[in-house]
Amino acid sequence: MTENTTSTPAPTMKAVRTMKAVSQHALGDVDVLELVETARPEPGVGQILVAVHAAGVNPTDWKHRRHGIFLGEPPFTLGWDVSGTVEAVGLGVTLFQPGDEVFGMLPYPHGAGSHAEYVTGPTRAFVPKPAALSHVEAGALPLAALTAWQALVDNAQLEPGQRVLVHAAAGGVGHLAVQIAKARGAYVIGTASAAKHDFVRGLGADEVIDYRTVDFTEAVSDVDVVLDALGGENALRSLEVLRPGGMMVSILPGEVAEVPERARELGVRSKVMIVEHDQAGMAAIAALVESGQLRAHVSGTYPLGEAAKAHAEGETGRVTGKLVLTARP
Repeated sequence: MTENTTSTPAPTMKAVRTMKAVSQHALGDVDVLELVETARPEPGVGQILVAVHAAGVNPTDWKHRRHGIFLGEPPFTLGWDVSGTVEAVGLGVTLFQPGDEVFGMLPYPHGAGSHAEYVTGPTRAFVPKPAALSHVEAGALPLAALTAWQALVDNAQLEPGQRVLVHAAAGGVGHLAVQIAKARGAYVIGTASAAKHDFVRGLGADEVIDYRTVDFTEAVSDVDVVLDALGGENALRSLEVLRPGGMMVSILPGEVAEVPERARELGVRSKVMIVEHDQAGMAAIAALVESGQLRAHVSGTYPLGEAAKAHAEGETGRVTGKLVLTARP
């Protein structure tokens, strides 16, 4: 930007406001991530500007970092989870005002950008942050909790007494799905490595299966709902444990070609979903938090400048619960 040297600047000029953000200008390994100084966004009509305190890191972040997927070619800033404080509001916004603490999920996929000090998003992507929840805990919840809620409640219409199988039950979505299913009155079976069985039971799971030593298709049957977070052959095999009329919901943006036909043969149903920003869902999640029925397990936090370390840890596939980036002390 060239400095204005006139003695009377035009009245419409505004001081440039900047922020730090995690950006990338190429697809690839963690070394493509860099902390940059960039222009701070301003809220548009129906939007709020949030000073980000914390933002979760999810598998979709490192998948987009490597492959672009829905966002295409960089440059871009990743991140859909947000917990922070409203800094400013756009035209027509009445639900929030500056100073309000909020959390939510930015519109997926093209609303990404929360791995920064500030982000804008539609008002109805957010709800008030429960006072008892820290920003780190709140920042861990939105995308993973909404994924679990939309899979189990909106798609599978889970009812009390039904049997649910949650794959990767110690993972980001899985550990929240176990709690949501229990809160709905379900009987919950989870798969996890043996070292994580106590953790999964502590979330409320009625049974836990060691996927490394036990064939879940032989240990489980007559399941009403399967939450598939693994895809591939696991999705196809999961159909075998469903009761007639049962449903498998896969949260991966793709589907094994044989799944629909095999589901029809077995008399069961299958769906593939992609999470959506959802104020009603966020309100339900906040209510579960406030009632003590839902909590996020945060296994690690990193400042924005160490986003590459968070991605590297996440890609090991061994994280219990969630990883979170912090944008403010």
